[in-house]
Amino acid sequence: MMRSYSAISSSQLTYFSSGGVLPFSRNRISFAKKVVFCHTKCADSGIDGSLSSRVLPPSLLAAEKEEAKAILTLFLKKQGLSNAVSSRTINKSDLFIDHLVSRLHYIHKTRYLVGRELTTLEIRDSLIPYLESLLKEHGNVLMDVVENFSESPVKEKSPSPVSSPPSTLNSKKLKAVSRVSKLGTVGEFPPLVLYLIELGMDLEQIKGITRRFPAFAYYSLERKIKPTVEFFLDLGIPKSDISTVLIKRPQLCGISLSENLIPMMAFLENLGVEKGQWAKVIYRFPALLTYSRQKVKATVDFLSEMGLSPESIGKVLTRFPNIISYSVEEKLRPTAEYFLSLGADVAVLLYRCPQTFGLSIEANLKPVTQFFLEKGYSTLEVATMASRYAALYTFSLAGNLVPKWEFFLTMEYTKPELVKFPQYFGYSLEERIKPRYARVKDCGVKLHLNQVLVVSEADFDTLVKKKMKKRLSKEGSK
Repeated sequence: MMRSYSAISSSQLTYFSSGGVLPFSRNRISFAKKVVFCHTKCADSGIDGSLSSRVLPPSLLAAEKEEAKAILTLFLKKQGLSNAVSSRTINKSDLFIDHLVSRLHYIHKTRYLVGRELTTLEIRDSLIPYLESLLKEHGNVLMDVVENFSESPVKEKSPSPVSSPPSTLNSKKLKAVSRVSKLGTVGEFPPLVLYLIELGMDLEQIKGITRRFPAFAYYSLERKIKPTVEFFLDLGIPKSDISTVLIKRPQLCGISLSENLIPMMAFLENLGVEKGQWAKVIYRFPALLTYSRQKVKATVDFLSEMGLSPESIGKVLTRFPNIISYSVEEKLRPTAEYFLSLGADVAVLLYRCPQTFGLSIEANLKPVTQFFLEKGYSTLEVATMASRYAALYTFSLAGNLVPKWEFFLTMEYTKPELVKFPQYFGYSLEERIKPRYARVKDCGVKLHLNQVLVVSEADFDTLVKKKMKKRLSKEGSK
């Protein structure tokens, strides 16, 4: 059974079904005997809102909250967040923790009605799949969803809206927006806002940040925001790009420079991330600096295991730092195994197009493979095409591969030409492929597919004229 915890102040949780995800309201009540009344309602089952209630010991509710916190903490760390970032997130997630507990009570309501407690394992098995579904839906902004939770993060399916008092979070948002919007006695915005406007933001962007992350409105300008901005400026990041970085990830201003940001950058530089490219790296993926060293090292170890050299790993992290956000065991390794099963060079794929490893095997990779197999190519030929042009699998079937394939069939090339030059699928059909091939046909010359597409416009004209001259010379000598 679940370990016991000390009692906490009581809360009244009211649950309403909404497609399996429950919004809730919480009102403090006072009783001589501190109890919690848990009411459940299922709109789809015909049960009314006055379903039988049961008194739950405060110690049990406290224990469930502690279990939910522990599970959420481990889940965040599994996504690569550092201990410091995970702890800060948990400290700001009281409403979300209450939501997780309310979900437990709804899913296992029959257990509570007969007086049976949930075990730690049962709680974990109930919450982990739900957290994974939220991660799949929200991706890298899950941390914001957890910290800024006010109601169900997914669309409700309840046929009629349920009125509830303004949540604590909504109140925080309103106060935060008011703090950055309110003019002072001399008719000026707060120093924080003036500083951000000078940096390149407008008022609506600043309001947007505070709505998503209310704590930002209370960050010290001198102790947090200015030092972070100046640090980024020293790295060579333009002011306009710093604005974008802060809009994407305002939490960076709350992370210690000396304890987190600088050590993380030094760690990444030791792994081969180019120092001169930090401006681009942070602009592309500011969340990189919030990940733990263990998460980064796990990704680096995987890349090394796949055959990438330390220098190549550094270049991959520089060009596509987002790869750190991919789970090694749930995303990178299964994708590598899939390409290995085709016979593709995984190290080459990872180096040339690491974005491919963020795609779904079932929804993206397998359909592309099947497309080429149906066109008569062998598995080995498909693997060769992927190795020669790693971005091949990132293209849409309907929007890219199919129309370009159909046009290719009208061209005077054999199928093996695409095995030699799969980069064909990377060029614009209307702006590059069709007009250049039309020019080749009109001039009556023959060029390899790569000659038609790779060279610049000027070199293409020169090449066509040279071929025409050669053809006319042969015809004249006959």
